[in-house]
Amino acid sequence: MNVIDILKERGFIEKTTHEKQLIELFEKHRVTCYIGFDPTASSLHVGSLIPIMALVHMQRQGHRPIALVGGGTGLVGDPSGKTEMRKMLTIEEIEENTEALRKQLSRFLDFNSGKGLIVNNADWLTELKYIPFLRDIGRHFMVNRMIKAESYRMRLESEEGLNFIEFNYMLLQAYDFLMLFDTKGCRLQMGGSDQWGNIIAGIELVRRTRRETVFGITFPLITTSTGEKMGKTAKGAIWLDAARTTPYDYYQYWVNTDDRDVARFLALFTFLPMDEIRATETITGAELNSAKAILAYEATLLAHGEQEALKAHRAAESMFGHRAIPLQLLPSSTVPRDEEIQDDRSVPHSVICIERLKEGVPAFKMFHNVGLTRSSSEARRLIEQGGAYINGRRIRTVDTMITDKDVINMQIILRAGKKHFHRIEVK
Repeated sequence: MNVIDILKERGFIEKTTHEKQLIELFEKHRVTCYIGFDPTASSLHVGSLIPIMALVHMQRQGHRPIALVGGGTGLVGDPSGKTEMRKMLTIEEIEENTEALRKQLSRFLDFNSGKGLIVNNADWLTELKYIPFLRDIGRHFMVNRMIKAESYRMRLESEEGLNFIEFNYMLLQAYDFLMLFDTKGCRLQMGGSDQWGNIIAGIELVRRTRRETVFGITFPLITTSTGEKMGKTAKGAIWLDAARTTPYDYYQYWVNTDDRDVARFLALFTFLPMDEIRATETITGAELNSAKAILAYEATLLAHGEQEALKAHRAAESMFGHRAIPLQLLPSSTVPRDEEIQDDRSVPHSVICIERLKEGVPAFKMFHNVGLTRSSSEARRLIEQGGAYINGRRIRTVDTMITDKDVINMQIILRAGKKHFHRIEVK
């Protein structure tokens, strides 16, 4: 499936430019695309997840994402979506925030071996000379068209008005697109719905100066079914930084999702298959609560890693009681389901002595011995392909040992793929 189709199916796309040509581009080429992130704070928040997830989808489908941190444009301030001028930050504050966002984005995207890039537009914007920039770039922008853009119109109609420094923002963002086209071969810019005017400006600048077609995609503003903006709570923003919002609180934010939003948020904020997600659209009661637990676990897993997701899940169970998660519900999720299996006597099981586990058993041998694979070599391949699990935790390496530390409630649950389980009872 074309990545554009994937993004559409999951609810990411509001508008596109040159849609037919855009689809053809993705069908024929490895595409480089970019999204800008504003370094006005030292952490991104849940509202930033839509662009982050879009870039990850691009990378998972073999394309090259660029995360552009606006160290240069951050010195000016984006008027989009604002009725008053943003607080001006110092160069030192911008630099600190930029480095923090660089580390945060690296948790979601792979920037190694050319698979993805992270760039800072301060590298070129702070070196610009004003008169050459006006002559070479500014002459392509008509003021009467610029003030019709929603981002400018809102400010012009506000009591504060539009400051001249902010009026330059559209030119600078358009210049970013031109620079990334020239230096990285970037042909697609994506952003929130409030960025449509800025994206169009970049597309037009490339067309006028390079006689080339580039493309734009905008995402819808995501609100909850109650009409609230994503990531806003009574306590404030839900940050991706664990120092600002703990993994447990992050998990709780997702587990408290409104019933009407569960399937939609599973599509947007996890990578679980859409056929499994569609099956949750009609569930109710305890099963719907289990789907919320899976959403919370998967979202926390992406933002904070496996260990923190497991800790948050277990902590929630200790506080609010165990929530049995049916095996058939969103089976691709790695959420722990061990207690659910404990009472299912139909699940194949065997017995092992605790003393044997203290010595340690290679995971690939255990999977073969209990019959989850036909051979040790098949077990190794299963682990290498990411399809082997211990107590809901994916086994990362073929030399993993199963030990007494893996025992939970005097048992160990092994899983091969989505649906093949084996319970080891420990004596």
